[in-house]
Amino acid sequence: MTTTSLLPVVDVTACCSPLTRRTLPAESAENLARLLKALADPTRLRLISIVAASERQEACACDLTAPVGLSQPTVSHHLKVLTDAGFLSRTQRGTWAYFALVPGALDSVARLLVSA
Repeated sequence: MTTTSLLPVVDVTACCSPLTRRTLPAESAENLARLLKALADPTRLRLISIVAASERQEACACDLTAPVGLSQPTVSHHLKVLTDAGFLSRTQRGTWAYFALVPGALDSVARLLVSA
């Protein structure tokens, strides 16, 4: 089993309060915008929900094309965007790639948007 080396998830909450409490510094705004852009696609949101709802919160790429009704190259592109943004991790098992939700990745974005 080979695990792809990923860049650490940028936790923009480490330096910033929720948007409603303080002005967001430029660098944090850029990081948050990059993360939100990765999420701002209906197919990517569906892929995250499918992976999260799968057994052990992990899904094979081979099982993700049919539910979203797109070709394998298109689904692979969306999975790469989500992986590069730090929302999904990728593990290679033989010829198949498996994707899992990175623990806490969605939470860090949500905390910035909520003022509670």
